[in-house]
Amino acid sequence: MAVNQDQIWDHYQNDAPDSFSGSDTRINYLINQIPKGAVCLNIGVGAGNLEKFAKQKSIDVHSLDPSIRSIENLKSLIGENAKVGYSQAIPFDNESFDVVIMTEVLEHLESDVLIKTYSEVYRVLKSNGKFIGTVPSNEDLSANVVVSPSDGYIFHRWGHLQSFSINRLEKDLGSDFKKVRAKELVFVNWKTLNWKGKIISGLKLFTHKMGSSGTGRNLYFEAKR
Repeated sequence: MAVNQDQIWDHYQNDAPDSFSGSDTRINYLINQIPKGAVCLNIGVGAGNLEKFAKQKSIDVHSLDPSIRSIENLKSLIGENAKVGYSQAIPFDNESFDVVIMTEVLEHLESDVLIKTYSEVYRVLKSNGKFIGTVPSNEDLSANVVVSPSDGYIFHRWGHLQSFSINRLEKDLGSDFKKVRAKELVFVNWKTLNWKGKIISGLKLFTHKMGSSGTGRNLYFEAKR
């Protein structure tokens, strides 16, 4: 039987939370893009790290995720601000948020869902509100395809369905939003790396600064309503 996106992410978020152990640098970067006093919605909660950092900085954060288990876990931190649901049908009123965040989420969405998600994010943002987030940079989706030994089902090991470039992000988001910008970044959480990982990450940072492309990079995007 084929594994669907909900099953993949319910597993990673609740049964393998260490999968998100290297996300702190990326999340801190996003938190720093949020204006003081903003009301935010985080779509796709992972292990809840963004919510934890947001609460530490007194940011009014709301959360949305398909995983019932993940949302129940978050309710102990942010109460009823955590809701079960999908990005293509956001269960919040029009113009509710100053900032909507989707970090490492868009690449998991089917093309029709992606289009609906952009419209829904636009709907729940206040006038001049910001849509921010990250996606993998120029990912070769075929490089991470695996086969289920039980039934031969072929799927991306992390459930990625989309690959993004700067040009694609700016074009896609430009259909709904204004002042769209995207840039490539390398996020390194040095505390979680051994000496070998630090050397590899150091090389990635060096080659990135020299202007060359490579794997293990992210695109940060920002768009205004």
